[in-house]
Formats: sequence, structure tokens, C-alpha cells
Amino acid sequence: MQPVVPLHERIKSVSERIRTRSTDSRRDYLERMDRARSAVVTRSALSCTNLAHGFAAMDGADKAKLREVRWPNLAIVSSYNDMLSAHRPLERYPELLKLAAREAGAV
Repeated sequence: MQPVVPLHERIKSVSERIRTRSTDSRRDYLERMDRARSAVVTRSALSCTNLAHGFAAMDGADKAKLREVRWPNLAIVSSYNDMLSAHRPLERYPELLKLAAREAGAV
């Protein structure tokens, strides 16, 4: 295991100034995130366009399950692009995640 290199003094002082300067806004941000985390968002509260985008990429069986409103919906967000890697190391991950979600009772 490599030894931990001490943080450069300039980086340390800049980080501390940022931390001090953002204390109030950071606290406000964390409070908003706590409120958002406890707020329940249901499909019935989403706009038609959000629902349409959510349903568009699904196959027929998943769409049918999602319409029942009782199935959890898992979103897969990725910036992976097959064009960026000739080896396509993540090519199968979205499908594997979908299969795992279905096994867990989600779509």
C-alpha cells in the first residue's frame, strides 16, 4: 500500500476558504436534499412528457407492468458511449441491470 501524500498547503488553504465561505449555502443545500429525500414522488404526480420519456424505451411487458403503478421503476443513467471504446467494456451492463431489476420485482 502506498503512503498517503500530505495535502499541499495551498490546496489545504483554498479548500478551507471554500468550506468557510459556503457554510450557509451548504447547510441550506443539505436541508433541501433531506426534504427532497423524504418527499414521495409518484408516477401520478409526473407530467405527461416525463412519463412518455420514461415509457418510450421500455419493451411491451415492462410498459404493462409500469402502467399498474405498483412496480418500482429503476432508471439507468449512463454517459457510456460505445463509440468511445473499441473494446466496449460496458456494452452489456444496461441489459444486466434490467434483468437484475426484473428479478427484484422492478422494471
